[in-house]
Amino acid sequence: MDIPQTVTSALADQPVTGAVCLEAGAGFGNMTAGLLAADASHVYAVTDNPEHANAVHERIDSDEAERTAILEADLCRLPIDNDSVEIITAHGLFNVLEPASLEFVAAELTRVAAPGCHLIINDYNPPPDDAAIRELFALENAATEIATGRPALTFYPEVVLRRLFMGYGWKFDSKQILLEPVPWTASHIEAHTSATLSMSSRLPNELDECLASEAERIATVIGEESAGTMYCVALRLLA
Repeated sequence: MDIPQTVTSALADQPVTGAVCLEAGAGFGNMTAGLLAADASHVYAVTDNPEHANAVHERIDSDEAERTAILEADLCRLPIDNDSVEIITAHGLFNVLEPASLEFVAAELTRVAAPGCHLIINDYNPPPDDAAIRELFALENAATEIATGRPALTFYPEVVLRRLFMGYGWKFDSKQILLEPVPWTASHIEAHTSATLSMSSRLPNELDECLASEAERIATVIGEESAGTMYCVALRLLA
């Protein structure tokens, strides 16, 4: 399996071998693949997106299926026993969680964590003020908030997530920079543009046309861009 360097770097100093692990917000399974490659004894890959669950299924080799449980579940209601997970990862999770859900997710991850559990969070700082991609993210958020009442993206500084979990009994362990600048490739731009168009299509025609036109214009102007920072913050649950 092709494993991103950001995943490999984040797991390099973690005691994954033989551990029961949870990838919170599995996405396309990058961290699940990394945990399996690092010899985790079992990995729970949790997502509430059926397409992502299928993508993880397709990504996992047949000889690793016995060590993997792909669960379609809400992160606020995990079908996992108390105190049963030794390593929790959140790779690009928190930027798609609205502020109101943070405490519920933190409480639930803490519930399933065994004493001494390691938590590894990989996420993005807010993009710089002069980054063109901020405009595309702003349009995606505008379309999504009008359509659903919730933002699509919220970029939390590392210190915000660190303090959140310290309030639930976690101790700060370490921090590293995974990417600086972050390479926002043409495929990233296309994905965020498509998400904006999908949300704007739910809106009245005039507003849809306005948002869609502006999103496509900005995407064309950007093309690709390198901006911002991706960080990894590691914490440990006090015994």
